Amino acid sequence: MLEVTRQDGVARVTLNRPELRNAFDDALIGKLSQAFAELAVDRSVRMIVLAGNGPAFCAGADLNWMKRMAGYSYEENLADAKGLADMLAALDRLPKPTIARVHGPVFAGGTGLVAACDIAVGTPEAKFCLSEAKLGLSPATISPYVIRAMGERLARRYFLTAEVFDAQEAYRIGMLSLLVPAGELDAAVAELVKHLLAGGPESHAKIKALIRDVAGRRPDDAIAAETAKRIAEIRGSAEGREGIAAFLEKRKASWCSPRS
Repeated sequence: MLEVTRQDGVARVTLNRPELRNAFDDALIGKLSQAFAELAVDRSVRMIVLAGNGPAFCAGADLNWMKRMAGYSYEENLADAKGLADMLAALDRLPKPTIARVHGPVFAGGTGLVAACDIAVGTPEAKFCLSEAKLGLSPATISPYVIRAMGERLARRYFLTAEVFDAQEAYRIGMLSLLVPAGELDAAVAELVKHLLAGGPESHAKIKALIRDVAGRRPDDAIAAETAKRIAEIRGSAEGREGIAAFLEKRKASWCSPRS
C-alpha cells in the first residue's frame, strides 16, 4: 500500500497500489500521515521524494472508499475529510524539502499531493484532472494547495470544468515545476536531490517557514522588521556560522556528504 525507504539522507515515499492506479482510501491516508510524521523528526532524513508505483501517480479516491462514504453521516464524513486535510497539511508543513515524481495520471485528490510538495517534476505522459464537479462534489480539502500552485483564475476554470489537462499545461500554470522526457525523470529528480542535499537542514526548515509566513503579504515596515530579525537569527546560528565559514574557507559544509 505504501513503501518508505531511506538512503543517503533521502526518504522515498511510494504509493504502492498499482492495480488501483494508486487511488487512496482512509487506510492509505493514515499510512501517509504516519510516514510524514515520522520523517519530520527523523534526523537522518534530509528530504522526501513522493512517487507512485505502476502506470499512474494517483487516480484520486478509491471507488470502494467512495461507496462507503456515500452512506456516512455528516459527522462521519467530517472525520473522514479531516483525515485527508490533516495528511495534506502534514505534507505541506514538513520541515524538509519535498519532490513529487509525477510519471502518469494525477486525478482529484492526487493533485493535492502534487501541489503540497515543494517541487513537482513530471513527464509528458502525466495528465491532470480536478474531477470533483462531475461527481457533484467539491475539491475542498485540496483547494488551498492547488489554488496556491495554479492561482485563483485558473482554479476557477479547472475546478468548475473538471476537464483533463496535459503535462505541458500543468507546467505552464505551475502545477509542475519541471517537465522532462520520461527517460530523464529519475536523472532530473537526482539532480534536484543533489542541490537540496547541499543546503543546510535548519536553513531549509527556516526557508519553508519563511515562505509560508511571507507569501501574499505586502512588503511593509512590519515585514521588513520581521525578515531582518529572521536573517539576524540564522546568521548567528551554529549552522549559519558553519555555512559562512565553509564558503570562506573554500570547503564543503559539515552537512554535505562526500559525494555532494
